Amino acid sequence: MSAHESMEQAEHAEHASGENRKIALLIAVIALFLALSETLGKGAQTEAISKNVESSNLWAFFQAKSIRRTVVQTASDEAKLSLGTIGDAAAKAALQKQIDDWQKTAARYRSEPETGEGQDQLSERAKHAEEERDLAEAKYHHFELASAAFQIGIVLASATIITGIVALAWISGLLALAGIAFTVIGLFAPHALHLAL
Repeated sequence: MSAHESMEQAEHAEHASGENRKIALLIAVIALFLALSETLGKGAQTEAISKNVESSNLWAFFQAKSIRRTVVQTASDEAKLSLGTIGDAAAKAALQKQIDDWQKTAARYRSEPETGEGQDQLSERAKHAEEERDLAEAKYHHFELASAAFQIGIVLASATIITGIVALAWISGLLALAGIAFTVIGLFAPHALHLAL
């Protein structure tokens, strides 16, 4: 091998080494964004599960209040029917007092703003938890799409080093940009794409 050929090979190796460094840097940057989207995705997934459990618990509490209210209301209605058949004034007054107490209890089961545990308040709280769950799920889906784009980008960038096909690095970069876009959408406008579709 001549000195000229050796010089050309050394220049080619140096050029390839420089390109490989750029690809390695691209992989490192994409991996950084992947870690970010995965962390955000896990947080959103945990939030969605938590809010789903919260809304389920609130709806169960709502149902329990509904059952209690129905039982108390039924007892009150039944007592009202028997009120006319009672001749004793003291017994009639005692039954009327019990009917009034049941009516107050039924009304309290319907709405109890001071504790937030009336049916009206429970349904509002449950609906709010469902909205937060849906928001967290929308974020999670965008972060998952971003993670997939980053992972595919890393694979294609790695393949660039092995194959020397530069187009794979460009595609990898485009996938990284798509992943960044999905991450940003997940953070700031998770329902934007769902509204557009």
